[in-house]
Amino acid sequence: MANYSILDLVPITAGSDAATALERSKDLAVKAESWGYTRYWVAEHHNMPGIASSATAVVIGHLAAATNHIRIGSGGIMLPNHAPLMVAEQFGTLATLFPNRIDLGLGRAPGTDGLTMQALRRNLTANIEDFPKDVVELQHYLKEAQPGQRVSATPGAGTNVPIWILGSSLFGAQLAAMLGLPFAFASHFAPTYLMAALETYRTNFKPSATLDAPYVMLGCNLCAADTDEEAQYLRSSSLQSFVNLRRGQPGPLPPPVKDFESVLNSAEQQMVQAIGQCSAVGNLPRVTEQLEAFLAQTDADELMLVSSIYSPEARLRSYALGAEAMQSISTTALPKVTTG
Repeated sequence: MANYSILDLVPITAGSDAATALERSKDLAVKAESWGYTRYWVAEHHNMPGIASSATAVVIGHLAAATNHIRIGSGGIMLPNHAPLMVAEQFGTLATLFPNRIDLGLGRAPGTDGLTMQALRRNLTANIEDFPKDVVELQHYLKEAQPGQRVSATPGAGTNVPIWILGSSLFGAQLAAMLGLPFAFASHFAPTYLMAALETYRTNFKPSATLDAPYVMLGCNLCAADTDEEAQYLRSSSLQSFVNLRRGQPGPLPPPVKDFESVLNSAEQQMVQAIGQCSAVGNLPRVTEQLEAFLAQTDADELMLVSSIYSPEARLRSYALGAEAMQSISTTALPKVTTG
């Protein structure tokens, strides 16, 4: 059975607020732990009125304090926004408070628009081309401090927080392979380069002190309900949010509507169909079939499920059914190295 995890954007639903979103995510994390999920990640986004996880490390601490053993992490920290030492100190502190439970997924995108990026960084001399160097520097701070080392992370040094490389193109696959790190691909919203990225990562992987074999986690949209009709209806909230973002109109997660796809133009319909390639939508038998097919196609070691659903009760139900589906799927792949 492949591992299964959750990516939570901590959505602020229309008519609600950030405090409610954070409380709902805490409730989901507690239940996810009881349902057998391996890890629970939140993502860094800024100036997004529908996402409450901008202070990602703080949210991770909030979730870790409410749970006991599920791994809590970032999917991801957008490293161009931060000095590696600051990230090492933040996640080193988390790892000190919650030993052997913290993951550090890293992305090279800013996670926001240009104006907000300037407000975040002030000094824009750093750019995404520095990402590989910054990853190596961050690794250095999380290892045991060496004699004579003039700058170290406290807390942080010696915590060896597991680092993942995130990607939606071939760049992340190449870097993860070169450094021998686990790789998480954002197929839930950018499936175009999925198979090419998997081939690149697996072919070029170099064993490291972290991993002796490739380890792949793939994002997969999940909208599971008691009936196919209900699932299709509930999914319209995430589709509206996705389309609104592409239109440059981000906002709170909207309530579901009937026949949403029928009002889209041809380009928007193609975008929706593209993300449908990495989605499981329907009742329990249907999502089980779709998840099993996705695993067979990709030979993923782990799926990170994303349920962006307006109703908190329906979102909990979707993840409960997702866990049931994953537990029923057996894989014939050879055992792979795990990362905690």
